[in-house]
Amino acid sequence: MFKVEIPRRKSRQIMVGSVAVGGDAPISVQTMTNTETTDVDATVAQIERAAKAGVDIVRVSVPSMEAAEAFGQIRKRSPVPLITDIHFDYKIALRVAELGADCLRINPGNIGREDRVQAVVQSARDHGIPIRIGVNAGSLEKDLQKKYGEPTPEALVESALRHIEILERLNFRDFKVSLKASEIFMTVEAYKQLASQIEQPLHLGITEAGGLRAGSVKSAIGLGMILASGIGDTIRVSLAADPVEEVKVGFDILKSLHLRNKGVNIIACPSCSRQNFDVIKVVNELEQRLEDVLDHMDVAVIGCIVNGPGEAREADIGLAGGQPNLLYMDGKPSHKVDADEIVNQIEREVRAKIAAKQQKTEK
Repeated sequence: MFKVEIPRRKSRQIMVGSVAVGGDAPISVQTMTNTETTDVDATVAQIERAAKAGVDIVRVSVPSMEAAEAFGQIRKRSPVPLITDIHFDYKIALRVAELGADCLRINPGNIGREDRVQAVVQSARDHGIPIRIGVNAGSLEKDLQKKYGEPTPEALVESALRHIEILERLNFRDFKVSLKASEIFMTVEAYKQLASQIEQPLHLGITEAGGLRAGSVKSAIGLGMILASGIGDTIRVSLAADPVEEVKVGFDILKSLHLRNKGVNIIACPSCSRQNFDVIKVVNELEQRLEDVLDHMDVAVIGCIVNGPGEAREADIGLAGGQPNLLYMDGKPSHKVDADEIVNQIEREVRAKIAAKQQKTEK
C-alpha cells in the first residue's frame, strides 16, 4: 500500500503522568471536560467515556479552590492522566499539584509576582510534573495587542517566548507550548515560527473551531497542515460538541496522515445507484458497533464491483458489493454475504481477528 512517512520534528520528551509527550513518542490525543468540575461524578463519568474512546490525556478546568478540592477526588478516580487548567491564582496551582495533577496548564506571566511564579515552578519540580504554556489569540497581552494591532503569528510567538523565558530563567525545562487561534493560517504560521526556536514539545489545536461538522473540517485542515510538516507532539480538537467527538476526530486526523493507527479505519464508497446494498446504513451501523475497538484494522465497505474488489483486497477485511456480495479476508475472497447480514458478518470477523491477534501475543 502506498504510504508517505512524515519526518517529525525532534523535541524534548516530557511525561504527563504515564503518557510520554515529545521525542519519539506517539502523538497523543487530548480532550477537555465541559462539566462543572465541582460535580465530581459527572466529570469522572465524562472522563471515563473519553477513555473508552481511546483518549490519552484529559484537561480539567480548575477555576476556584472549591474546584481544586473536587479535582483531588476526580484524580483518584480517573483512568487517564489529567491536566489542570488554571489562570491567575497561583494558590490553585499549588493545591492541584499536591492533589496529583499530571500537568499544570498555566501561563507563568499571568500569575503575578516573581515569588508566586517561583512557588508554582518549584511545586511542579518537587512533584515531577510538567507545565503547559498556552497562548491564545483571544487573550494576548494588552501591549502585544497594541504593538501588532491585531493577533498575528508574530504576536503569538512573542507572547509564548515571554512565558518560556520565565521558566528557562528558573531552570525549568519540562514544559510544552501551544499557540492557538481560530484562524487556520495564523495558527499554522505561528507553530512553524516557534518550532525552530525551542526544543520543547508542541501541543496543537485550532481554538474555538466551531460545532461538530464545521469544527471537525476546520481542525482537520489546520492540524493536518501542521502535522504534515512534521510539527506536533500532542493534539486537541476543540469542538462545541461532546468531548468524546473530539477524541474520535483527533484519531481520525492522525490515522489519515499515517501518524497513528488506533481503532478501525473504515474505507467506504459514497454510494450510488450501482450499490447492491445500503452502504451508508451499513457504515453507520459498523461505526457504532466498533467504537470500542482500539486495535487498528482497515475495513473496506464498497457497494459495487467497479471499485469493490480492488479496495477489498487492500484491506484487512473487505466487502465488495455484487451478485453476490463477497467478503475478502487479508486480500483474498472468503465467502458470500447476504445484504442483511453484512454488518453482523464484518463485526464478527473484526472481533475474531482481534481475539486471534491477542492470543498470539499472549503466547
